[in-house]
Amino acid sequence: ADGWSAEEAEAFKAPIRQKYEDEGNPWYATARLWDDGIIDPAQTRDVLGLAFAATLNAPIPERPAFGVFRM
Repeated sequence: ADGWSAEEAEAFKAPIRQKYEDEGNPWYATARLWDDGIIDPAQTRDVLGLAFAATLNAPIPERPAFGVFRM
């Protein structure tokens, strides 16, 4: 018989599932500064207003000198 037994497959999958459980939480990512933080839904309008206001602090160039950034 090829492949793994059910026990071997579960032993392989269990730590992967646990890693997803531990690191799949949005607080895990934001604690590592992988994003700009978590917005309280009640403050969404205020945060968006500040973000839009911040974009007006610099002139908009006629044509960007770079391509599309991908992460």
